[in-house]
Amino acid sequence: MEDSDETLSAYHESGHAVIAVFLGGRVPSVTISPDHDGELAPRFGDTRIAWPKRLPLRERCERSVLVALAGPVAERIYREEPFHPGMVAEWAEDWRVAWEAAATLVPDERRRLRFLEAATIKLDEWLRQDAMWAAVAALADELSAHETLEAEQVAEVVATWLS
Repeated sequence: MEDSDETLSAYHESGHAVIAVFLGGRVPSVTISPDHDGELAPRFGDTRIAWPKRLPLRERCERSVLVALAGPVAERIYREEPFHPGMVAEWAEDWRVAWEAAATLVPDERRRLRFLEAATIKLDEWLRQDAMWAAVAALADELSAHETLEAEQVAEVVATWLS
């Protein structure tokens, strides 16, 4: 049986949200039914992240890279397919965000590519841990049921598995 776009989107957005919380961010909202007002390319989901105000630029960039790539990595794990996050059209925006955030950290493009690939490997290892994957799956279930979750709901689901 082929997974629905909604299920894939739920795992994708849950990957972003769980890693953001894991790294100390707050997720004001996450949805698998975003508004498409004025967009050239429709999005299948949206995760809003709020970082601590006094987070140094370097740390904000590092965390932004990891959160941007966490969606594709979670979806890849769920699909059990070895896709590269930079090679799937639906993940182009995630790759662009990670690429731009990494530019501050690694200006040289060849080294930046290696940096992003290393980040992808690290995320794969993190997300395959039992508690982390349970948090992603639980959040994906809630997203599939409700389409949009607010900060309190996200925090409650993730805290069940990552406390």
